Amino acid sequence: MISLVVGGIGVMNIMLVSVTERTREIGIRMAIGARGFDVLFQFLTEAVLVCFIGGLAGVVVGVGGGLAASSIIGWRVVFTVAPILLAFACAFLTGIVFGYLPARKAAQLDPIDALARE
Repeated sequence: MISLVVGGIGVMNIMLVSVTERTREIGIRMAIGARGFDVLFQFLTEAVLVCFIGGLAGVVVGVGGGLAASSIIGWRVVFTVAPILLAFACAFLTGIVFGYLPARKAAQLDPIDALARE
């Protein structure tokens, strides 16, 4: 649980930096007709994708490490689908929960203020 919270805070910080750096882009999108929901969905999708890639890397390292350890030690290792799906579900939920605040911040930007920055 602690790892999920720490990883989630890291994702949230990355997304907050992304929103700050892309303020002008968000302002342009909103000025030409994008709704707040569109911007929110864009950044939530980005956060979930970052978490999904991290989850995929974790599963690959875990399965690879298990196979390597089994060949070195000689033990039989059995992999099941349920824990892998649970890992991806946790990554998905972490992306949604910790990506919501930066996405909401991006969606609530005023286009005029966003374009005036920089």
